[in-house]
Amino acid sequence: MNKIDRIHILIADDDDEDIELFNEALAELKMDSKLTSFKNGEVLMNYLENIENKLPHILFLDLNMPCKTGHECLKEIRANSRFIDVSIAIYSTSSSEKDIEETFVQGANIYIKKPNDFSKLKKIIKDVVNMDWQYQSSGLNKETFFYSL
Repeated sequence: MNKIDRIHILIADDDDEDIELFNEALAELKMDSKLTSFKNGEVLMNYLENIENKLPHILFLDLNMPCKTGHECLKEIRANSRFIDVSIAIYSTSSSEKDIEETFVQGANIYIKKPNDFSKLKKIIKDVVNMDWQYQSSGLNKETFFYSL
């Protein structure tokens, strides 16, 4: 990503409060970014599949959503070569080994358990947005996949 590009971030989450907190944290970080949110996986996939829409740099993807789950979206995204450069951060309340393992195998770039503290949320967003995604994608390993503070 070119440093002069505005960072385009998508978040797919059915929890309005989580989206609002994410947006507030991003605003406080004063990053040159644009956040687009989606209430479920079906709406997210319709957006991504529309070739007129600019692809995001990073997608924060909740796993438990109505209509189409995060797991289903992840599978569809990774099956489409058009989305190869989209970095996917799983953003979930779940910390189950099964979810972590499945999303790792399905091609997510990082797994984040939603924090219950606003300052931790800001740190997570800052760290993830500033991550060297080329290195993160090429050097995927299970030890660095699960993000922890």
